[in-house]
Amino acid sequence: MDSIIVRYCFAALLAFAISAAPATAVEQNCRFIQAKPEREACYKRQEDELAARRKPATATDASRTLETLRQMRQDDDAVYRSINNICRGC
Repeated sequence: MDSIIVRYCFAALLAFAISAAPATAVEQNCRFIQAKPEREACYKRQEDELAARRKPATATDASRTLETLRQMRQDDDAVYRSINNICRGC
């Protein structure tokens, strides 16, 4: 149960780091453009770039993620089996 919580926290942290950092860095560039049409075009490009980054993962990424999760689950099961064989209070 704890490993599931850790995985979700890691995934949430990773998603936050990916989505938050580029947005602030990109936003800084356009706000200093004086001409309104150029500034709006810059913001439009930024929106397009961010939308492209936030697209859902491709099938190959999803299958790699699924395979990684399966491997992690197998590793967790092996650890749980080894822990259950330890004599406590013998």
